[in-house]
Amino acid sequence: MDVSCFFLSFICLAISFRTCIACNSSDLIALTGFSKCLSSKIDGWNSSTSDCCTWTGVSCNNSTVLRRRVTGLELGSKRLTGTICESLAGLDQLKTLNLSHNFLSRNLPAKLFSLQHLEVLDLSNNELAGSIPGVGVYMPSIRYVDLSRNCFSGSINASLCETSPSVRVLNLASNYFTGEVSSNFGLCTSLQHLFLNGNNLSGRFPESLLQLRDLRVLHLEDNQFSGPLHAEIGNLSNLVELDVSSNLLSGSLPDVFGKLGKIEHFSANRNKFIGSLPKSLVNSPSLLTLDLNKNTLDGPININCSAMTHLISLNLGSNNFNSPIPESLSSCQSLSILNLSLNKLGGEVPYNFKNLQALAFLSLSNNSLTNLSAALAIVQHCKNLTTLILSINFQGEQMPDDVNLQFESLKALVIPYSELRGSIPSWLSRCQSLQLLDLSWNFLDGPLPPWIGNFKHLFYLDVSNNSFTGEIPKRLTELRALIKVMNIPLEGTSGVPFYRAGGSSRNLQYKSIRSFRPTIDLSYNKLSGPIWPSFGNLKTLHVLQLNKNMISGQIPDSISGMSSLETLDLSHNKLSGEIPSSLVKLTFLSNFSVAYNELCGKIPTGGQFLTFPNSSFMGNKGQGAGEFASCQPVQTPNEHGSTSMSMTIVGLPFAVGAATGFIITIIFVFRSGWVFSKAQRR
Repeated sequence: MDVSCFFLSFICLAISFRTCIACNSSDLIALTGFSKCLSSKIDGWNSSTSDCCTWTGVSCNNSTVLRRRVTGLELGSKRLTGTICESLAGLDQLKTLNLSHNFLSRNLPAKLFSLQHLEVLDLSNNELAGSIPGVGVYMPSIRYVDLSRNCFSGSINASLCETSPSVRVLNLASNYFTGEVSSNFGLCTSLQHLFLNGNNLSGRFPESLLQLRDLRVLHLEDNQFSGPLHAEIGNLSNLVELDVSSNLLSGSLPDVFGKLGKIEHFSANRNKFIGSLPKSLVNSPSLLTLDLNKNTLDGPININCSAMTHLISLNLGSNNFNSPIPESLSSCQSLSILNLSLNKLGGEVPYNFKNLQALAFLSLSNNSLTNLSAALAIVQHCKNLTTLILSINFQGEQMPDDVNLQFESLKALVIPYSELRGSIPSWLSRCQSLQLLDLSWNFLDGPLPPWIGNFKHLFYLDVSNNSFTGEIPKRLTELRALIKVMNIPLEGTSGVPFYRAGGSSRNLQYKSIRSFRPTIDLSYNKLSGPIWPSFGNLKTLHVLQLNKNMISGQIPDSISGMSSLETLDLSHNKLSGEIPSSLVKLTFLSNFSVAYNELCGKIPTGGQFLTFPNSSFMGNKGQGAGEFASCQPVQTPNEHGSTSMSMTIVGLPFAVGAATGFIITIIFVFRSGWVFSKAQRR
């Protein structure tokens, strides 16, 4: 019993003693100095207590002496603003420094690169600028450095490699570095992951990198490297991931992939490679993803699926591959993404494609394929297919209306620019997972079927530039996905971007179907009848284009309920009456046209209407010098039973010289060439 009391007393004493231990005074001074350089406060930092080891993000060692030393400072994603002070270099026992995902700016203090015990340095995703110090760098313990997504510039100084042989990961991506890669990189002999992508680096493929035999991941994309891809890349036998996309590399791909026995991901898209696919590449058993999109490769597609049993994604779009689609591709049973668009492929879709049960994304657009009926009958057996893009093929064929066609998982169907004839097929009504439908620029006719409004998830519909007739189905205004925001599951959508603005990693990429603006485009048809008041229920619709039809009647006041509307084009119809004054409530409306109708009366004042040019209203009754003609009396009973009065001529109350609204033009530049810009209408 006495022994138990002794141990209990000892434990209590130890706990009491432990609470008296404070952090080292020099560490306290360093942290206090750092906080003074910040424009924002750090929650959990209390200057009234001397034990900085209790502050948020600060960790200390387990020293038994009275003064513990700071070994970690982790303040990622704390919305910090200001600069990084030189005082941080006073934390001479620091092992981990993580200030990532903040708003820190200006230059880095050179002394920060002399912390001898530092193992992890992560300053990524800030607004830091200047150059990386070239002298005084001495971090012998460093293993991980991430300075990506900042504003660093100048040449990349590789002095770190001279004094830090233990560095394993170096990430300098998405900055503004220029010039050639230093030969000193060859001294980073322990380097396993190197990210130099998203800069302005130039010169030939860096030969110094070919000495890094432990390298597993190498990202050089989005730069300006030129010349051939060096054949000695085959000496990097530990490479798992190699990305040289979006450069100026040229010549033939080296036939050295047989030496890269661990390679899983190879991307060389958006370069100037020529010639045929190397034999060692198309027989690589370890490869999971292969992206050679947008080069000038030619010859047959001789992928050996018997060897490449693990291939998941194959992107050979925008090249000069010819001959029919090889039937052997159907043996790639793991294939989930297949892009063969913008080539010179002919013939029919191979019958055995029905065996691609893992296939989720298929783009065959911009080729010379034939027999759409057979193609759909085959790929319907790909039960996981979510995206099917067949643009600019099957020229002049009939749109198949096989009642047995069924695509249970299909979320995006894209077949524009094919001069297809016939009507919208009834089998589409059973594609209840459909979110995006583009049948534009064909010769389809007949009425739009009422069931087109039954889709639960459809938010993008483009049937423009056809010959559809009759009224707009009223049920189209009941599309659930356009009435309210819905959480639609997107499993199985492709990782291949539908739209990519430019080649830089800083530019926006739309990587999923839901990246597109909610749209209804019925323009350039022969539709008639009214604009239904129930269109106002489509509160999440961004783009409504009904121009170039024969739509008549008045513009319903309820249109003002489309609170997300950015583009409204009702031009070149037979609309009459006034423009509803309530449209000034559409605060997001930036592209508007009612030109060439039979409108009259007042033009709304205020709101976005102050930004619309004169061309938005031209071609109406008496329109000239900013005026509409007065409306004729219409015997329409109001709520008191009287008739409406005729309207007087009014001036057009907008400033032509004012800021023009942001013009939204939906341009689908699907990376494989899904849709081309609509420069000329039929």
